[in-house]
Amino acid sequence: MARLADYFVVVGYDLDKREGEGQGRILQRFPEKDWEDSPFPQGIELFCQPSGWQLVPEQQPASFFMAVLTDINSERNYCACFTFWEALDNTQLQKAGPSEGDEADEEPSVSRAEKVFGPKSLVLVSRLDHMEVFRNCLSLVYTVHVEHLTVPLETVVGNLLTCVIPIAGGAQPGLEEREESLRTITLGAGDRQVIQTPVTDSLPVSGGSVAQLFRQLGILNVLCLFCAALTEHKILFLSSSYQRLTDACRGLLAIMFPLKYSFTYVPILPGKLLEVLSTPTPFIIGVNSFFKLETQELLDVIIADLDGGTVTIPECVHISLLPEPLLQQTQTLLSMVLDPELEVADHAFPPASNQPSSLKIQDKEIRSVFLWLFARLFQGYRWCLHIIRIHPEPVIRFHKAAFLGKRSLSEDDFLMKVLDGMAFAGFVSERGPPYRTTDLFDDLVANQARRIRQAECDSHRTMSHVKELAEHLFKNENPYPAVSMHKIQRPSETAQTAQTAPFPSLDDVSVELFVDHAAAKLKTAPPVVKAEVKALVPSGPSLGDTVDRNGHVMANSARRLEVVRNCITYIFENKMLEAKKLMPAVLRALKGRAARVCLTQELNQHVLQNRAVLDDQQFDYIVRMMNCTLQDCSHMDEHGIAAALLPLVTAFCRKLGSGITQFAYSCVQEHTVWTNMQFWEAMFYSDVQNHIRALYLETEEEEQGNHQQGVDSRQELSALELASEQSRLWPTLSKELQTERVQKEESTVFSQAIHYANRMSYLLLPLDTSKNRLLRSAGLGDVESVSNSYVTNSIAGSMAESYDTESGFEDAESSDVANSVVRFINRFVDKVCNESGVTNEHLKALHTMIPDIVQMHIETLDAVHRESKRLPPIQKPKLLRPALLPGEELVMEGMRVHLVPDGREEATGLMGGPPLLPAEGAIFLTTYRLIFRGTPTDPLVGEQVVTRSFPIASLTKEKRISVSLPMDQFVQEGLQLRSCTFQLMKIAFDEEVASDLAEVFRKHMHKLRYPPHIQNTFAFTVGQSGKLVSEHKAKDKNQSLKTLSKNLVKSAKRTIGRQYVTKKKYTPPAWENRGSFQSELDEDEISVSEEVEPSSLTLSSTIRSSDRQTMSNVVERACCKDYQRLGLGTLSNSLTRAKNEPFRISTVNRMYAYCRSYPGLLIVPQSIPDELLQRICRCYRQSRFPVVCWRSTRTKAVLLRSAGLHAKGVVGFFKSPNSPATVPSQADSTSLEQEKYLQAIISSMPSYSESSGRNTLSGFTSAHMNTSDLSDRLRTGKLGALIKQVAGGKEDAPGTFSRGALTQRAKVISLSQPKVSTKGKSSPRGKWGSIRGSGRLSAYNPDVGTRLGAKESPQANGALTEALFLRQQRALLYIIGDKAQLKGGKQDSFQQWEVVPIEVCDVRQVKNSFKKLMKACVPSSASSEPNMSFLRCLEDSEWMSLLHRVLQVSVLVVELLDAGSSVMVSLEDGWDVTTQVVSLVQLLSDPYYRTLEGFRLLLEKEWMSFGHRFSHRGAQTVASQSSGFTPVFLQFLDCVHQIHLQFPMEFEFSQYYLKFLAYHCVSNRFRTFLLDSDYERIELGVLYEGKGERRPPQIFKSVWDYIERLNKKTPVFYNYMFAPEDDEVLRPYTFISNLKVWDFYTEEALSEGPLYDWELRPSRPEKVQDEGPDKAESGPKSQRHVVWPCYDDLSKTLPDSISKLLQELQNLEAELGLSPEKWKDTWDKLKATQRQEGRQESKPSFSSSLLMSSNLSHQRRSQTSYLQDSPSSLTLGLDRDASATSTPAPGRQSTSTLYSQFQSSESENRSFEGILYKRGALLKPWKPRWFVLDKTKHQLRYYDTRQDKECKGMIELAEVETVVPATPTMGAPKNVDEKAFFDLKTTRRVYNFCAQDICHAAQWTENIQNCLSDA
Repeated sequence: MARLADYFVVVGYDLDKREGEGQGRILQRFPEKDWEDSPFPQGIELFCQPSGWQLVPEQQPASFFMAVLTDINSERNYCACFTFWEALDNTQLQKAGPSEGDEADEEPSVSRAEKVFGPKSLVLVSRLDHMEVFRNCLSLVYTVHVEHLTVPLETVVGNLLTCVIPIAGGAQPGLEEREESLRTITLGAGDRQVIQTPVTDSLPVSGGSVAQLFRQLGILNVLCLFCAALTEHKILFLSSSYQRLTDACRGLLAIMFPLKYSFTYVPILPGKLLEVLSTPTPFIIGVNSFFKLETQELLDVIIADLDGGTVTIPECVHISLLPEPLLQQTQTLLSMVLDPELEVADHAFPPASNQPSSLKIQDKEIRSVFLWLFARLFQGYRWCLHIIRIHPEPVIRFHKAAFLGKRSLSEDDFLMKVLDGMAFAGFVSERGPPYRTTDLFDDLVANQARRIRQAECDSHRTMSHVKELAEHLFKNENPYPAVSMHKIQRPSETAQTAQTAPFPSLDDVSVELFVDHAAAKLKTAPPVVKAEVKALVPSGPSLGDTVDRNGHVMANSARRLEVVRNCITYIFENKMLEAKKLMPAVLRALKGRAARVCLTQELNQHVLQNRAVLDDQQFDYIVRMMNCTLQDCSHMDEHGIAAALLPLVTAFCRKLGSGITQFAYSCVQEHTVWTNMQFWEAMFYSDVQNHIRALYLETEEEEQGNHQQGVDSRQELSALELASEQSRLWPTLSKELQTERVQKEESTVFSQAIHYANRMSYLLLPLDTSKNRLLRSAGLGDVESVSNSYVTNSIAGSMAESYDTESGFEDAESSDVANSVVRFINRFVDKVCNESGVTNEHLKALHTMIPDIVQMHIETLDAVHRESKRLPPIQKPKLLRPALLPGEELVMEGMRVHLVPDGREEATGLMGGPPLLPAEGAIFLTTYRLIFRGTPTDPLVGEQVVTRSFPIASLTKEKRISVSLPMDQFVQEGLQLRSCTFQLMKIAFDEEVASDLAEVFRKHMHKLRYPPHIQNTFAFTVGQSGKLVSEHKAKDKNQSLKTLSKNLVKSAKRTIGRQYVTKKKYTPPAWENRGSFQSELDEDEISVSEEVEPSSLTLSSTIRSSDRQTMSNVVERACCKDYQRLGLGTLSNSLTRAKNEPFRISTVNRMYAYCRSYPGLLIVPQSIPDELLQRICRCYRQSRFPVVCWRSTRTKAVLLRSAGLHAKGVVGFFKSPNSPATVPSQADSTSLEQEKYLQAIISSMPSYSESSGRNTLSGFTSAHMNTSDLSDRLRTGKLGALIKQVAGGKEDAPGTFSRGALTQRAKVISLSQPKVSTKGKSSPRGKWGSIRGSGRLSAYNPDVGTRLGAKESPQANGALTEALFLRQQRALLYIIGDKAQLKGGKQDSFQQWEVVPIEVCDVRQVKNSFKKLMKACVPSSASSEPNMSFLRCLEDSEWMSLLHRVLQVSVLVVELLDAGSSVMVSLEDGWDVTTQVVSLVQLLSDPYYRTLEGFRLLLEKEWMSFGHRFSHRGAQTVASQSSGFTPVFLQFLDCVHQIHLQFPMEFEFSQYYLKFLAYHCVSNRFRTFLLDSDYERIELGVLYEGKGERRPPQIFKSVWDYIERLNKKTPVFYNYMFAPEDDEVLRPYTFISNLKVWDFYTEEALSEGPLYDWELRPSRPEKVQDEGPDKAESGPKSQRHVVWPCYDDLSKTLPDSISKLLQELQNLEAELGLSPEKWKDTWDKLKATQRQEGRQESKPSFSSSLLMSSNLSHQRRSQTSYLQDSPSSLTLGLDRDASATSTPAPGRQSTSTLYSQFQSSESENRSFEGILYKRGALLKPWKPRWFVLDKTKHQLRYYDTRQDKECKGMIELAEVETVVPATPTMGAPKNVDEKAFFDLKTTRRVYNFCAQDICHAAQWTENIQNCLSDA
């Protein structure tokens, strides 16, 4: 029984303390003394008026609310406040405070009013929450006062304070208990109330507060608050109603049941205490909306506004929500409760009544949903309780990790936080004990779990369950709903508003008498003992079943478990070879949980009496499996794997020597789980529980006198059931027995604590406790991922205090390890012993024992460590030494490493083929390369050798990584090395490699990658072993070169000043007088034409004698020969002849004084004197002024190259020449000189002088008005479209133009003219951002693109301007310039040149694009994300679009040159994009450059001589390291590769040649691609190395020498399809869809590493091939060779037919003893004979048509059937444009011919053959043919006769649909049976056949049918 009310208090406004804010004071309280069991709460006056005490001028209505105060013992006091307002007149106020006039001004509105009202509160303080009863009682007191009833107030208050009611009724109220749960009270004023107490006290009473909360905030908001409260966030409710605040807080607590909120809980917080909101602890608090502004600044508080229905969550707060299926199901159920109409809202015939329940019923339904939710969340929780003491009090602990693991929720954030929270700790201590009273929740979890599980997916079944639960809850709150009646008198309306006397002061004595009398009565009354029904708490279904049924267990097939079992059996049966084979599969299987559990169970069976002694190899395998198992365990060990292994690691051991045993625990320490305190606690509690269970089972056995049956049944009891039984018997035991049991339990715990101190020292003390081990582990600390090493985590992490932070690991001695382990174990022991009630004496004993245990163990370990060092090392694969190049030397001997798989899946076996990686071997660092050589770790592939290498100079990124190998227990230090040869090495150092050695390796690698000077690179140091390469002051071989290089800079100024210049009037020479160039070269006396005016200057007079040798070398260079070939200037001593040439070779730059990055000899217009060049070069960046580099032999148009203009020169350059200027400025004169220069170029073109001789500027315009013929117009139409495309802005995505009707040769990217013109008209702004950009220029300067396209340029008014008619002719010179640079320039209409602005790809773009391309082609790790697929990454890299841009510009320039206009490429600094474009243009325009010799010359001329910065772009030295690697040259080679693919018959060199150059341009093996200009090469003496220089025959300094020599030996660089057309100009497709990814980026041969160092390729085993046929006859040996992806070199294993035949020819020559003929001679003879045959025969044979004939014009573009170059077998492709035609085009043989070309008819597969008559095409006769059915190739071929070698045609059986008997047709053979005819129907046509007779016909049809069915 309990008091209804503890205190009655009257609180009023304190008139004495009116200064500042008003205050309240307690006027009276009853009883005066505090009750012993419930002291009077402090601060009631604050809570009566939470918004502050104030006086008001008008009377307010009475109000009621209930506040909750929590006392110091966490007991809640419910304060019911009834407040009414009493009138105070001014006299009262003045009496109260006469001297406080000043303060009165603060409330002028109040003080001036005649009447003022002050608040007065009646407060009931109670421990019980009966809000309605309190409201009624206080209302009655007020009514008695207001209505002046006869009952004295003292009586009413006295009766109120003496009411006694039961706390809770019985579980099932019977008749005698009805009085208990129904108590009628009266206060003696004619009132009567029935109080219903809840049936079960533990269930909260909510009234309608929960439903009210949901109606105010909505489902999602309340769920958010619910999760926030459970995960311990701060929650603040706001409302203008106090009662609503209390209800909301009460509702939130009600839905948290069975968890109890244990933090600050204040439903109504007074305004004066608002600073409480800044507390750091969680809370649930309600505040009046009046203080809303003060709450805005709270950063980490979730604010729920009940009036506005909003919940505001700050940004910094993250609320973990319920796990997913539960969240959705809970929302659905709540929606069904709150809005039942929602479900049937769309029904045509909704049910008649589907209204939501009443508020109180709905309230219980919502609570039932949350009860159901908790039952699902905590389902099976009792199976994870550990009972560690039963007597005197049960001590229970919850095993969180096991619960999460079994529920498969270890990743769930919400549940993790809830289980860690205070509320759950309270839940465990309250509901953990196994013997107690149970309630609805216990029943739900235990007995209704199955029902919940079955209905979890069916919301309607769940809903009916929820309704049942709601009924229970409602009955609990209202056991007798029918009798709830209240008879209370209310005050009348008039009485409420009428002025009444103030509330009187009550008589203390009379009230006290009531209270004392009642107290005395209570004392004498017999105590009411409510019988508590205690029982065993049921546990419900076990967790294992639940999880299995849900299917959450990781799927692990029975086969995998079988593999694990077999492997363990093999190990213990000592079948080690079998075990080794299974090992990789076992380690893969151990990723799954089931396999790990299986492992622990299997190993357990092999432990006898806690010990299992193994031999070395067995021990090694078992340890590896344990490590692999533990590696994937989290530190929580939620699946109990580490727990199961813990006893095993102390059982398995091996003998090391006499009396020395090594246990498995010393090898499995490097896992975080051992350093996790919670793991050890859970393990300890689990073991203690087992021992205590065993203890009580033993005592019962003794008591029962070993009654066997009883024992058997008892064995099944769980620990909790046993504990419940013991708790039930406890009161019946004698004191002695009780004491004995307590002691037994305590000593059990103590002994386990000692046992665990030992176990922990086993797993925490490392085998090597010396300093080295610590240092090594510390070294792992800076690896990117956290290492699993014991020291870094357990000692440094788990115990922050273990190490002095300043000392680090450097001074750590072994004693430090001991101390830290001792501290860790001490902390553990303190925690578990305090929780499990171990006595202080025992605890002290433990503390003294632990250091001794640790010390003893250290001593044992030292012996083990010593002995383990003496063990023979585990057999590791032998290190394979790599073959080295001549001159290449090892820098570091091989270090044992593992090559780990990266993101390429081919080598891992995932795409088929064997798992070549991971491989174990060694990494070697040489002066040239980084080489890995080893063998795969998978024993089934172990015989193969894996090689991966790349040149050290190509290393682009080195990154430290940590790698965990599946075969090993350690996480290892590793490196990831990326190379720009598209190679990636991820290596993990073996444990035998010390970390300092790895560091030395890194330093050496960096030193070699970025040498201090270019002379320290491999190309220079090769073969110079022993010399210090940094000393490059050795005597130079070419002394004159050295003197030249020294004096180059000094003599620059003098050289410029020594030019002989004449100021003669400038007249362009007439073209007619120019002679043809002379190709002979007089080597003795060379004159280089330098001037316009004839002079007697010769070479000897212009050049100092010390420079002569240099100049003669310059002249000898291939560039000069090329200039002569092109007719670009002659070298002869007859100057008159030279004068007639339009161009001359100028030696103005012979000392590299004008431009360091240009060659010494330059081609300039004949009419330009050298002094003018000096002034012109200042206008261009890097002084790279325009020079001629190529001339078209047909149109005589020239190609020029230069850098972009300096910013200052741009405007001047485009200024109109006749702009009025008073003083000619420097800029003007320079501009004029530039113009003069360009004019000289234009005047050198024949098309210029053809214009009626009027070659002045004024005459030019009229002369060209009617010269454009139709063909020109057509061409310029295409050109216009092209230029639009190239110069197009961003809005033109490449590839958006429609391709027009192509000619059969498919030469141009032609665009259909109508489309282009409409495009031009529809967008007046056009595609050029610069020249036509501003509107003011459009009328003045008609657009360039439309002029090129010969189209109208529409003006604003629609009329055509005059200038347009003058400009219909194409320009004579086009300048390709950078769009960004040419902004703002304007152009004169009468100049004959024109600028085409284009957007250039910046060097940074190329660099970034290349990085992304490398990551796409060689990813560092496999990714399953769709965004990271190869094609997506390739697209993101934008490499293809950069190629597209370069190719597009090049094709445009080719078109312009072919149309007869000269082009000047003037982009960036003139050494990157300019070089790319100029080189590609020459390659496309001139067939000479498509030969081996010509391509070399092109590279030497454009890339070497014209100063592409190879060293800078390749970041070859320390100086250029920061600039990064930018593959401009590689981009060019890729463009060449794209053109090669499209025109395979136009190139003499193969694709392999391009790859070879791509590899060696970054390898630094040759000096060719080093240095940035000829100037630098001369300075280092590289350019003209002495011819007689001695060097080892194998060492090549130039890549060209190497290629030349190799080309004589092998045709690897030669393209067999080379059959060029004369003067063919190539125009490739440039759209991205036409470009292919170069296989150089993706291919790899792990068998021998890169394929580009020919000396390293192992020679082919030819003899075996020769012996093949003989052996095949004698025995069944197979000639089959399996080709593995990414392992074999395809060019070797599958050579193309011609290479194979040439090789066989060589072998035959060797066998016959003939002197071998060079392959080229053989090939040339073959070509010659084929040509003759082609002339003799009317039909060309295959070879002549495909390889040699030149009539293949329309089939020449790529993907015609062709023989690809060396790296692959024959490729059969179809012509893209001609693929629609069904019959083979004339001049191209069908694919079958190609297939069988190189095989004799004898060796063909002839499955069935014979004569058949075949009917020809329409109106053709039947002819007998020899037919061959070939099942292998799936073809039916026919020949003229049996002896005929050449197939006349064939039918692909893949196309055959049916074979049917037929009837003879017209012209069929006579005398043949009708049944001998049959038809063959294919997808294309029907073939008619006739056999010799019926029998043959049947055979043919049967064989063909069989062939079809086999397919």
